[in-house]
Amino acid sequence: MEEVSRFNIRVYGILMWKHQVLLSDEIRKGNRMTKFPGGGLELGEGIEECLIREFQEELGVTVEVGESFYITKHFQRSAFNPKDQLLSFYFIVNHASPDKIPVVNKPFENAARNEMVARWASISSIEESLVTYPIDKIVLEKIKRKFGAK
Repeated sequence: MEEVSRFNIRVYGILMWKHQVLLSDEIRKGNRMTKFPGGGLELGEGIEECLIREFQEELGVTVEVGESFYITKHFQRSAFNPKDQLLSFYFIVNHASPDKIPVVNKPFENAARNEMVARWASISSIEESLVTYPIDKIVLEKIKRKFGAK
């Protein structure tokens, strides 16, 4: 197995509204993935700045970063570069008008034209298999445990 030689820091936002969580469907290099909105930390950028920038780039909205929700607790190799070790940070985020966020109704709807689309998923009925990456599966289960019961 190839050894890792660098860290890849990822920052994601958990935005909830009306017992739903916002998910991101993306097509990157021909691969379909469903994850939480967010992305890679850039050099010289703080974690909160990164998350605000990612929501602005991906959805055209400004979010307020709230409490830390989950930080990777185990070794995770990147699915895109086997030399990268992922460190992922998940935060609860808020938006003043979540009903104004541009979303689609079905997974990957219109994604061929847009590299990324967002959609709401019901917390009570969402399945772990819906998200692509191992860390997101852990976070999704934690969301369901904490916020799943009405």
